[in-house]
Parts: sequence; structure tokens; C-alpha cells
Amino acid sequence: MMVPIRCFTCGAPLADKWEEFKRRVDAGEDPEKVLDDLGVKRYCCRKTLISHIELIREIARLSRVA
Repeated sequence: MMVPIRCFTCGAPLADKWEEFKRRVDAGEDPEKVLDDLGVKRYCCRKTLISHIELIREIARLSRVA
């Protein structure tokens, strides 16, 4: 999986927060509360974590077809 290592806008490190964020959101917690608990306050960082899509599986799937 390709995790966002840093925020694309401000450069704050995000990779250390991704696993817990993903786990808790998949468990049904509210993403807003999870980000608050993790200390992610900037809008740009929140956007980077919330909007991240794991494309590596799609890319791997397509590379087998060719």
C-alpha cells in the first residue's frame, strides 16, 4: 500500500498516523473524531488523509492484464 508520507501542502509527516486512522475508520469511528484524537489539526493534512485512495491494488491488477 502506498501511504501518504507527508502532507502535499504543508509537508507535515502523516505516515505515522495512517495505520491507526485507517483501522479506526474501518471499525466505524467518525473520521473527524479520529483525526482530532491523532492531533491532525490543519485542513490540508486532514484532506490528505481523508481523500487518500489505495491505488496500488488497481495498478497491480491492471499490470497482470498486459
